[in-house]
Amino acid sequence: MSYYQQLTALCQTIHNFNHAQAMLGWDAAANMPAGGNEARSDAMAELSVHVHRLSTQPQLGEWFANAEQEALSIEEQASLREMKRQWQQATVVPESLVEAQSKAGSVCEHAWRSQRKDNDWEGFEKNWREVVALSREEASIRGEALGLTAYDAMLDKFEPGTTTESLNVLFSEVKTWLPELIEKALEKQASQSIIMPSGHYPAESQKALGLEIMKLLKFDFDHGRLDQSVHPFCGGVPSDVRITTRYDESDFVQALMGIVHETGHARYEQGLPKAFAGLPVGEARSMGVHESQSLFFEMQLGRSKEFIRHLSRLSAEAFNAHNDPVFAEQNLSQIYTRVEKGFIRVDADELTYPAHVILRYEIERDLINGVIKHTDVPELWHEKMQASLGLSTKGNYQNGCMQDIHWTDGAFGYFPSYTLGAMYAAQYKATMTNTVDIAAAIQSGDLSPIFQWLSDNIWSQASLHTTDDLIKRATGETLNAAHFKKHLEERYL
Repeated sequence: MSYYQQLTALCQTIHNFNHAQAMLGWDAAANMPAGGNEARSDAMAELSVHVHRLSTQPQLGEWFANAEQEALSIEEQASLREMKRQWQQATVVPESLVEAQSKAGSVCEHAWRSQRKDNDWEGFEKNWREVVALSREEASIRGEALGLTAYDAMLDKFEPGTTTESLNVLFSEVKTWLPELIEKALEKQASQSIIMPSGHYPAESQKALGLEIMKLLKFDFDHGRLDQSVHPFCGGVPSDVRITTRYDESDFVQALMGIVHETGHARYEQGLPKAFAGLPVGEARSMGVHESQSLFFEMQLGRSKEFIRHLSRLSAEAFNAHNDPVFAEQNLSQIYTRVEKGFIRVDADELTYPAHVILRYEIERDLINGVIKHTDVPELWHEKMQASLGLSTKGNYQNGCMQDIHWTDGAFGYFPSYTLGAMYAAQYKATMTNTVDIAAAIQSGDLSPIFQWLSDNIWSQASLHTTDDLIKRATGETLNAAHFKKHLEERYL
């Protein structure tokens, strides 16, 4: 067996353990009783340590060196590159830190689920303190090994090749035009008459509606399912994708579009090349590219007038409310493109959403680089929220710095992916219009031409290319935020 073959066999083994861990994580969020958390945390920590040991065996350095001398195809060379990148990511972090982070993250996240409801910053801070300390330790170790700043080293986990310098430039530019665009949109919409949901929308009916929308979006139910959790997510593995949403029985709007969003993530996973299943090269390119899929589904498809025509019909049927003006096409369109300055990122409209991301980016960047302390976060959150959206979060932790799940387990460096994803999605749409009649495809109810473009250009390519190369091959240029700005102007002005 060649060294390359030995490495691929090891990756398949690691993939199987990660598969098991993903299912344990999904179950903890969707099904597990509260009393099971301690034992589950121990089990997941044990798995994390085992995977880390497999990933950092002392002979692997020699295996990679020898594999690089073997005659490999272009695809195998890309596969080796991605295996080595993941190995280098794993080897720099000591096993003891991996175990400590897994336990601290599980404890913090589980407690957060009730602490957020109780607005209990004091209780949350006691757990989060450890998560932040361990994340800083990880960032320092990674930065030193990779020759990067602490925060750039964390960015590299989610967005290989992306730097603080590039994000500072990108987000600073967005901040020059976004506030004015928000104000203009608010002014334009001030005269609109919108009928908001006011009835009772049973969770069972919302789920049934969600399943119909997933069928329209060609979700493969033989390889995935929909469930309910506190925080919507997409998890599992490509052959068994788990997505979740949350239901509010007084408002169907958020859960429905949340399902569209998570289905975008799921279709990407289900569309990854089976020839590379279980290998790093067969995984999603980056979190930004992953978000580009969910945001393409939610923003470019889901909030288009053509798609809302389907939502209008299907939702009226689901709630047996054919004469209810809430479900009229024009009204639903106005609901789903309504701009409003709000506290909650996951509920934010497309236009104000980047402000939420930039706020989090600036805080976590300075937190990981040691510029600020974790106890500074509530006040900084308040100041930045006031500056960007004119809202106060003084003493309102549950709708401020405690609202997201990401920081509870140390996922620092993740938030920029959301706005990068929105920008990529706008760029795909701008390019796709050259060869696909997008509006006609959505209107017909057969979205296959759209999904074929995504499959050919993004899904099937997995991690064969760097992010910049992937985007350039798909669209003819690397990331160009002008497409995002143009999309927002066309939709909201």
